[in-house]
Amino acid sequence: MSIQTEKIDIRKLNAAELIAAFEEVGEKKYRANQVIEWLWKKGAKSFDEMTNLSLDLRNWLDNNFIINKIRTETVQRSEDGTIKVRFQLHDGHFIESVLIPVARDERFTVCVSSQVGCSLTCSFCATGKMKRIRNLDPGEIVDQFVFINEECEKTYGRGLSNVVYMGMGEPLLAYKNVLQSIDWLTWNKGINLSPRRITVSTAGIAKMIKKLADDEVRFNLALSLHAANDAKRDEIMPINEQNNLETLMESLEYFCANTKNKVSYEYIALENFNDTVQDAKDLIKLCRRFPVKVNVIEYNPVEGVDFNRTSDDKMKLFTQTLLAAGVRVTIRKSRGKDIDAACGQLANKN
Repeated sequence: MSIQTEKIDIRKLNAAELIAAFEEVGEKKYRANQVIEWLWKKGAKSFDEMTNLSLDLRNWLDNNFIINKIRTETVQRSEDGTIKVRFQLHDGHFIESVLIPVARDERFTVCVSSQVGCSLTCSFCATGKMKRIRNLDPGEIVDQFVFINEECEKTYGRGLSNVVYMGMGEPLLAYKNVLQSIDWLTWNKGINLSPRRITVSTAGIAKMIKKLADDEVRFNLALSLHAANDAKRDEIMPINEQNNLETLMESLEYFCANTKNKVSYEYIALENFNDTVQDAKDLIKLCRRFPVKVNVIEYNPVEGVDFNRTSDDKMKLFTQTLLAAGVRVTIRKSRGKDIDAACGQLANKN
């Protein structure tokens, strides 16, 4: 068996690439499938654990590949049951993931990160104040699910039911790795999560939304909207200058028509900025173009940001205006604010 001069993380390879690597050195396809099962079903941390492989094969794997597992650095527990975990990556960088329990609905959701930092600089978001360092590898994304699932079972006596790609980073700027991680999460011989229980959130990159449709993805899509006219969205989300609302609506119409998957809008209510009746009417116009659900979210304080949470009265009037027009609306209460685990607060703070 040949030896490579530089090891690569074996979990960067998809199934076809791993099988090809095995066949190149004269190993049978079923041996590669055994390794795939160890990696993506059993969560192996080393090649020594793969006891149904020969010693020679394990040595070849060890000489040519590595498994860059993430490591738990800190665990914080909120008064409301939310759990935030800070992970250290193999290169010393950090990311955060959040377990959001809704026991009454038997729904336990993990919010995973897709990048170290973020490049989009949304003005209301703590992560947007960090620079983007790199995309996460597929294995680093799946590890977040595996580790948080273990924490969920230990704390709540059951495993995770849902995954949202709403943590640090813009998932559609880590497109290939995000989709590969979803392939492994939904692999029927591994974790076997239904794609209908996965939601990918984007700040709005029209050409990549259309690519999702062309790639016939089966998961749900959420648009971080936060303002329903271009002037206001430009002010808080610079990405809107290259992806204005009309362009985004066209891409979402294309996505809905080609996938029949669920689409939702995330809308953080900001006091005296996007919480008026006129803002609600602007939002209603966007909601009439295709079936969509609106999640109105309480704003969570971010250090150094001037925005404030809208009042309960204005929140009520805003949502009642939407409901009266037949818009499907959910008000999302903030979870984990006391540990900086709520929407927009992930920033790797010590």
